[in-house]
Amino acid sequence: MFDDKIKKDVQTRLAKIEGQIRGISNMVADEKYCIDIINQITATRRALDKVAMIILKKHINSCVAKAIKSDNSEDIVNELISVIDKYIK
Repeated sequence: MFDDKIKKDVQTRLAKIEGQIRGISNMVADEKYCIDIINQITATRRALDKVAMIILKKHINSCVAKAIKSDNSEDIVNELISVIDKYIK
């Protein structure tokens, strides 16, 4: 599914996000300033969004492109529209 470069990039980003989540949990436990916690949550959400976009781009360039070339695109395009719709809500 993923080439080694994309896989390594995604895994590195997810490991960083995992650390950010632990950091947020520690901030709550330590009763840090609310705005600082919210800022960290925002940064983590943006990092997750970036991972999602990397994976979505890979999906479009491989699975969707392959389906379109094989003239079997209706289902996969509908699936793509559905996932984008869920993502932006």
